[in-house]
Amino acid sequence: MIGRLNHIAIAVPDLDKATALYRDVMGARVSAPKPQPAHGVTVVFVELPNTKIELLHPLGEKSPIASFLARNVDGGIHHVCYEVEDIYAARDQLKAGGARVLGDGEPKIGAHDKPVLFLHPKDFTGTLIELEQV
Repeated sequence: MIGRLNHIAIAVPDLDKATALYRDVMGARVSAPKPQPAHGVTVVFVELPNTKIELLHPLGEKSPIASFLARNVDGGIHHVCYEVEDIYAARDQLKAGGARVLGDGEPKIGAHDKPVLFLHPKDFTGTLIELEQV
C-alpha cells in the first residue's frame, strides 16, 4: 500500500537558521518559506536527490508545531510522510487493520497541494505518519 518516502518533517524553533544550515552549510537546494494557515505552519522544503526534508515552523499560537516545540525546545523529527496512490483506499485498509486516523478521518489538502491524512503515532511505534496521495 505505501509507496515512496515523500519527506521527513522536522519541527524547528528558528526557520531562518534551519534554512541557512541546510542551504549554506550542507549545500542543499531549499524553497522559499510557504505559509500554510490551514495547518498552522510555515514550511520550507529541502530538496534531496531521493526525497525531501520539510522544515516546519509554527504559524500562530494555536499551531500544533508550537506545542511540539514547547516539549522539544531544540526541535526534532515531527513526522514521516509516505506516498499512497489512493488515499481513501489506504485509509480504509488502515482503519480495518486497527490504525487510528487523526482528525475527522477525511483527507485535507497538504503543503504539496495534495490530499493528506495523519495516523496516530501510538499505532506506529511512536512515529506520527502522514500519508500523501500522489
